[in-house]
Amino acid sequence: MAEYTLYAFAQSGNAYKPALMLELAGADWAPRFVDYFGGETRTPEYRAINVMGEAPVLEHRGLRLTQSGVILDYLAGTLGRFGPRDGDERREVLRWLLFDNHKLTSYTATYRFMRTFAQDPDPGALAEFRRRAEAAWGVLDAHLAGRHYVVGDGLTIADLSLAGYLFWPDEIGVDWSAYPNIAAWLARIAATPRWRHPYELLPGHPRPAAA
Repeated sequence: MAEYTLYAFAQSGNAYKPALMLELAGADWAPRFVDYFGGETRTPEYRAINVMGEAPVLEHRGLRLTQSGVILDYLAGTLGRFGPRDGDERREVLRWLLFDNHKLTSYTATYRFMRTFAQDPDPGALAEFRRRAEAAWGVLDAHLAGRHYVVGDGLTIADLSLAGYLFWPDEIGVDWSAYPNIAAWLARIAATPRWRHPYELLPGHPRPAAA
């Protein structure tokens, strides 16, 4: 049995964040497929695992953790990788994790879901989430000017969190060349040894046609 078990599915960028961290670190981990599109997260059995009805969930040594930011922070401690080097970096990492969860992932993930997976999305809502996502991409692109990584001079959980939903440009409908600093940063992450695309790393792709 693997040391780390991650409840996840391939289409979830939030699940991809800790999955990628575990993979990059060479951890002993295994995914536990969550049938999100089949309604599993709405079942009483799954709500007993995570009352929020979401993925990812990490199980490790008797602990069960939810929310990707919490899981990333925990893994930085247990794996000794991708964490901040000091208190100043820790606060900066936290700042970008909060920005990601509130703005970048929040708007990007919602827009992608409506555009790619939802049936007959409201055009007005779609346009508004696109506008908000573009604003968040602009903030990140500006911050990355002259930088290789979001915080400090190496890959951290801030990068892994912010990049979680950005490796699906076709599904989002974005050409990252319009955001050259993001494009270069994503290429840098993808060049990291052991990197894998979410559809290669996690189970559940492709989805059944009836899903």
